Amino acid sequence: MRFRVTRTGMHLPDEIETADDLASRVGRSAKWIATRTGVAERRVSRVGMDVMAAEAARTALGDEPPDLIVNASLTPIQLIPDSSIFVQRALGYEGIPSFSVHATCLSFLVALHQVGALVSAGAYRRVLIVSAEQGSVCRDPSHPESAVLIGDGAAAVVVEPCPSGATSELLAWDMKTFPSGAHLAELRGCGTSRHPNDPTTVPADNLFRMNGPGIYKKAVLAVGRMVRRVCDKAGIEPGDIDLVVPHQASGPALATLPRFGLPEDRVVRIVHQTGNCIAASLPMALHTAVEEGRLERGMTVLLMGTGAGLSVGAAILRW
Repeated sequence: MRFRVTRTGMHLPDEIETADDLASRVGRSAKWIATRTGVAERRVSRVGMDVMAAEAARTALGDEPPDLIVNASLTPIQLIPDSSIFVQRALGYEGIPSFSVHATCLSFLVALHQVGALVSAGAYRRVLIVSAEQGSVCRDPSHPESAVLIGDGAAAVVVEPCPSGATSELLAWDMKTFPSGAHLAELRGCGTSRHPNDPTTVPADNLFRMNGPGIYKKAVLAVGRMVRRVCDKAGIEPGDIDLVVPHQASGPALATLPRFGLPEDRVVRIVHQTGNCIAASLPMALHTAVEEGRLERGMTVLLMGTGAGLSVGAAILRW
């Protein structure tokens, strides 16, 4: 697929919540939080994901509107209509086709793959992908391991066809899903299984819970194999990759990447300042890398991550 990310944008809420702020609420020390998750602080939003999405999208879009809007987020405004509608409304547009891609923490990566195919096929010329998460409202303080990880934020990219003579393209793609891990990360409410009108539904069903050790054990093996597969598809070695932009799952999760042959100094890390912003964390890290001058045209970049399900996904781009 020949396409390129032409612009990026990011939004962080003003309110900062530190490990010290959270410690008493979850019954753990600030040191425990920092050691277990690698998160020193995260942002908390008092406005919806649509407002955050619009802020990030305006930076990415500039003055030219897109011809397609793709919302790649987990936390919705409501079940119906789709959240992409509210994002378009917050941007002040009318009549632009819009829809959502939902693959939990991998939503942005899956959306990029799908949008890349649409742009390469000539179906659209200028596509906005935006991920915005207000996961703080779903935190369960009785489950500290997940509650201290989650932060709020948004990021957006514009995807366009690759100009004649340019070398930008998707070199390789890989994704695997393992339903045997479905119980490891859950928000059980809001659907038909735990419907709000069901008398057996309890408030905790609407809060996020995860089995951190279980995810780690299952994900490490899957991620290692995925890195090998996607590099083989691209015809390169892991050490040849110029930059690694992962989903910011946690500090310990990022620390495992060098064991797969990925150079530690080429891994983009922002989780200590933002927490795990679910689907927004990967494009937030991507925008940070662009802004810091770490990613330039012609470089080989690996985008990768894990999502509830359990899913693992990766894409290698020539930027």
